[in-house]
Amino acid sequence: MNIKLDLIYKRLYRYFGPQHWWPAKTVFEVMVGAILTQNTSWNNVKKAIDNLKKKKFLEPSRLYRLSHKRLALFIKPAGYYNIKAKRLKEFLSFLFKSYKGNLRTMTREDTQELREKLLSVNGIGQETADSILLYALKKPVFVVDAYTKRILWRHRFIKEDSHYEEIQNLFMKNLKKDVRLFNEYHALLVKLGKDFCLKRKPKCDICPLK
Repeated sequence: MNIKLDLIYKRLYRYFGPQHWWPAKTVFEVMVGAILTQNTSWNNVKKAIDNLKKKKFLEPSRLYRLSHKRLALFIKPAGYYNIKAKRLKEFLSFLFKSYKGNLRTMTREDTQELREKLLSVNGIGQETADSILLYALKKPVFVVDAYTKRILWRHRFIKEDSHYEEIQNLFMKNLKKDVRLFNEYHALLVKLGKDFCLKRKPKCDICPLK
């Protein structure tokens, strides 16, 4: 299995090249983006983040003090803005109560313990928690999303009803636990899913994995 997964990675990397994901300048920006990107496109998330940047609110303490109403207004382009404003507030509350708003302190915590704490925050599911761990905090945790599941199922690595942990373990147990590898691999799968392995009318005839 590890040979097959390694081959897929190499073929995708040769075809697409490095993806430079996550597109953010700070650790906190990645965290905010991971929450905002739920159920929307990255272009919409970027608009919301740009709104926060223009007003200089993309900083833990400033966003923590911002009212729910104003926060919702700024992130409106990301969709479900009232729900996402609440989720951001829940995360910020966790960040300040558990780590006094210090991201370095948060980073030093054991990966599994931190993952469990993140999952206990209202509105943060497995994909969001793992995105924060991998892309923001540089923890070797593989992120699973709809693209990952679709690609693996169509290539018969998993069953259609496979759950998150099962898919994640496929990578975690068969690949070297390396942040850069997990980062690039997931980003390449997302690229493949968006460009070729479409939900409807997939471009199988010209797929890089053909």
